[in-house]
This record gives sequence, C-alpha cells and structure tokens, in this order.
Amino acid sequence: MRMPAIERTEGTGAAADRYVTRDGLRLGLTHWDAKDPFAVIVALHGMSDYSNAFAMPAPWWADHGISTYAYDQRSFGRSPKLGIWPGNNVMRRDLADFVDVVKARHPGLPVYVLGESMGGAVVMTAFASNTPPKADGVILVSPAVWSRKTMPFSYRLALWTTAHTFRWWALSGSGLKIMPSDNIPMLIAIGRDPLFQKRARADAIYGLVSLMDEAYESPTQLNKLPLMLVYGGNDQIIPKGPTDEVVARLPSNATVKRYPQGYHMLLRDLDGSTRWADIALWVAAQARNRMGPAMAAR
Repeated sequence: MRMPAIERTEGTGAAADRYVTRDGLRLGLTHWDAKDPFAVIVALHGMSDYSNAFAMPAPWWADHGISTYAYDQRSFGRSPKLGIWPGNNVMRRDLADFVDVVKARHPGLPVYVLGESMGGAVVMTAFASNTPPKADGVILVSPAVWSRKTMPFSYRLALWTTAHTFRWWALSGSGLKIMPSDNIPMLIAIGRDPLFQKRARADAIYGLVSLMDEAYESPTQLNKLPLMLVYGGNDQIIPKGPTDEVVARLPSNATVKRYPQGYHMLLRDLDGSTRWADIALWVAAQARNRMGPAMAAR
C-alpha cells in the first residue's frame, strides 16, 4: 500500500495531473485553480461521465475564489479498467483519501465535497459511513437515489436477471427519449467525446443500483456537516418521487434548492450559471462560518 498522492505528468494544463490511489492506480485528474482561493471543491462525476462534467462551472468558481478538483473515478474517463464496476467501498475509500490529499495541499482552507448523480450517491454513502471523508461540507447535485424500493417490480426483475446471466452485455439508453439537459450543443459535444461512455455493462448498472439503494437509506445519517442539495423539476433520469422522499428525510442542517425548469445535468443546463452562483454563495457562507474574521478580511 502506498500513500495516495497527486502526481505531475509531463503534460501541461489543468488535466495534466493524476490521482494515484493507495493501491497504485493512476486516475485521471483535472483541477481549476483560483488565484487566491478561500475554499476548495472536490467534485465527483456521474455514471458514464468523467471530470469533464465540471468543465463549465469550475472555471467560473475559480474566478470567484473557489478551486475545484475532479478526478475520473475508477473505470471512467482516463482511468483504468474501463466499464468494470469498481465496488462501492472502493469508490468511497478513493474519495476519503483524495480529500486528505487536497486538504494537505491546501492547509487551512475548507474543503467541500460535491457529487453529481452517481457521484452524489458515492458522496452520500461515504459521509453516512463510519469513516466519512474529513471535509467541511457536502453538496449534492441531482443525486442518484432511485433505489430498488422505489422501482417497479418488472425493473428489478429485469435488472437482476440481466446482471446475473449476461453481465457482460453492454447496454445503452438509446431509444428511451430521455433529455438529460436542455443544453443541446453540450449534449452533442459529449456524444462525440470518446471519454464519455455510451454504453454500460449490465453488472455495472447493477452496481450503480446497489449504490443508489445505499444512498436512498442514508439521509438521516447526514447530520454532521452542512449540506446543500439541488435538483431539477425536469429531471428525467432520477424520478421525482425517490428524490422527494430523500429530501423529506434530510436533517435540519440541509439547504435544499429545487429548480423547476432544471434537468438532470443541472450544472450544464442553459441556465447553469444560476446554479453555479447559488453553490458559490452557499460555499462562501459556510466558509465564513468556519473561518470567521479570516474570511471576512479577504
């Protein structure tokens, strides 16, 4: 076992680094650095995606004093073992380790963990665990909480059968007529992006649903840190019912914002900048509460 670290490569630019995990895997890493940051966001992408999920909000946050680090979770983007579900515990461990690395890199700055969709489920279950990341707050963007409890029986049966008999099958969402965002140029761009996975193995989808099961049960345990949850009224990926049930069970430390016209990819919608600003304001308020006069002097 080695100490997790950020490793410089010979490339240049924000995507030149790698996150080296405790078991030696080199995961893709992108960071957007504020000139004089008052806070740091560690961001986790969703299913099929990678750190490019934050290429729109992160530069804006950097211009407003918040640095962002986003790594490609195992099996996604530029990371190894593409398409193979890494396991829920390993994903949570990677997150906790990376928060430690970022805090060591930015001593004294508050670190907030943001999870989008699948990343939100990883974040929720990590902070509900007995070994939560040592961060200062949680931001959930359209978290994946569609558990088996809230699925029709026919969905559950088809999922179990496929995952246990044809687990290597690569499935796509083509033909479902689902709109993840109203930002059509962005959707076309990710459709052409070779790092954005267009298909997922049946056993990876089974792993995702198991993670969503855990996330759905986690809200009452998320009472130790400030928490912000944002979701859209037009989300066609995660149904409204499970999300509303999770929101209803969040403790009093949670701030919830619902955007009636928002889609699943809230931060990449045409009105995404409104959500970027709301998150930045929340982070700034939490940082002021934590740092007091030192923050006010900035």
